[in-house]
Amino acid sequence: MNTPSSEAASPPPGSWEDLVTTALLGTDRRPPRAAAQDASGPGERVPASMAAPVALLDAAAVETVRRRAGLRPARAAERLERAPHDPRPALPDAAARRLALLLADRPGAAGGGRRGAAPDLMELLPQWLATANSLGYAAPPQALPALLDAARGRTDLRPAALAFAGSRALWLARLNPEWRFALRAAPGGGSSLPGPEEPQKMRELWEEGLFAERVALLTAVRSRHPAAARELLATTWAAERAEDRLMFLDSLRTGLDPADEPFLELALADRSRNVRATAAELLSALPGSALAGRMAARARACVALDRTQGAATIVVEAPHECDPGMERDGIVPKAPAGRGERAWWLGQLVEASPLDAWPGRLGGRGPEEIVALPVADDWQDELHAAWCRAAARQRDPQWSRALLGAPAAPEAGGPGAVSLAERSRLLGTLDPDERADWVAGFIATHGLSEAFQLLGVCAVPWAAPLGRAVVDALNIARDAGSYPWSFSGVMGLAERCLQPSEAGRFDGLMAVPDESENSAPGAGSYWAEAFQRMVTTLRLRAAMHEELTAAGTGTGAGDALAPDPRPGPGPGPAGTAGGS
Repeated sequence: MNTPSSEAASPPPGSWEDLVTTALLGTDRRPPRAAAQDASGPGERVPASMAAPVALLDAAAVETVRRRAGLRPARAAERLERAPHDPRPALPDAAARRLALLLADRPGAAGGGRRGAAPDLMELLPQWLATANSLGYAAPPQALPALLDAARGRTDLRPAALAFAGSRALWLARLNPEWRFALRAAPGGGSSLPGPEEPQKMRELWEEGLFAERVALLTAVRSRHPAAARELLATTWAAERAEDRLMFLDSLRTGLDPADEPFLELALADRSRNVRATAAELLSALPGSALAGRMAARARACVALDRTQGAATIVVEAPHECDPGMERDGIVPKAPAGRGERAWWLGQLVEASPLDAWPGRLGGRGPEEIVALPVADDWQDELHAAWCRAAARQRDPQWSRALLGAPAAPEAGGPGAVSLAERSRLLGTLDPDERADWVAGFIATHGLSEAFQLLGVCAVPWAAPLGRAVVDALNIARDAGSYPWSFSGVMGLAERCLQPSEAGRFDGLMAVPDESENSAPGAGSYWAEAFQRMVTTLRLRAAMHEELTAAGTGTGAGDALAPDPRPGPGPGPAGTAGGS
């Protein structure tokens, strides 16, 4: 029987970790465990001082080949089953070569500072994957190890990368511990999940599976059969841990409808405060629910219209206590530091109330007229901010427009849009064209200094008016003489989100301008370099799209690569057993 020792934790001789340790310490301090004489082949003579380094490099070369093969060296065992067949069409040759280049690109060792004129290829990989998925292509087998490595290092790549890699990537992930994340990310670890048509298998997995498998099962069933998922959850709800109940309850956001109300009402009495709060939030998103009615009655009791002062004015009488009924319906009684309790309770009541409760309470006025009314006693910011949260939660575009206001207004947002985050959430309720027009108007009036977060909610590729507004604002910023690094976030977005056809708009901006007295030293050359990178990236995106559509087998992906992180609707990864 082996006894524990300090050597038990050390990496095995010749392993990659062992070789890296030797390289870091130096062969003088830690000679490689491989025999030094193996560094010389027949007929070769290596100086004694070089024997250890050469042996280390040879061992590293052998181990590199093993790592790239995907399967770790191990004791002889039964032969592996063949990788599953992927029935999807192969990539066009040019697109396969482009994928290899994208995967080979890695961020430079020097962070920050000047990027140069070369495109950032790794930032183009997400949109390349989204387009390849939308066209239904299969990943080249030789690219799977690098694709898995890229997804391991960037969690934002994983959904699209695993959809593109398909079942063969899951086959590889079972052989390499570094790629096990793929098994966790794939529902059921890559195996098909049972549905309501297989009630016995579904019940067994739900009652006996690991937590990740149960989450995957509930999510998959909910997306196809909302009622079946709710009924499955109800069978074990009382016996689940509080943290698990919270995770399971969150899955009901998908396909939320009035049929979920009885279950959510029961969850309002849950032992866990977080579970109660989530159930209340979901119920408040159903304007016709009993909870929404109770909240509306409480909120209307706090807000009224006063006509005694000449002009109609909204008056507010915030709650004086948080009673047990309010707590049961999700009102958090303890206010955060720096917030008054009464204002805190009022904000939660208004946020959870259906927005259609207010016109009747406030003289039959519509949202724009209500938002324009004065509010007495400094309650305006609190009331309008709560309406902002309600409009975002209930996805009400009419109220969002009223609260946003005109983009050219001095504050570029209505009185309720107190922050960029609030504006972004309100913009998310508008249709893509209206959203793009509003942000274009904001940029035209206020420039780019506060535009980054707003641009992030716009559909991509950017609509033409929005693209023109961004290019014009960049040109104005260059003429102002500042450095382009102040706008690096917007420029990075523009490289990935502008229509490639906009590349011609930068032709006149790539020359180094004459520097004015107020210009920062060298700013003109830095701007020229940044615009050169912009043009190169836009043209590269156009070329990538042409390469992916060269075979004409795809289902269509628009006229430009778009940085959509979601996997496209191409064929799924499942395949039949076959040769690889």
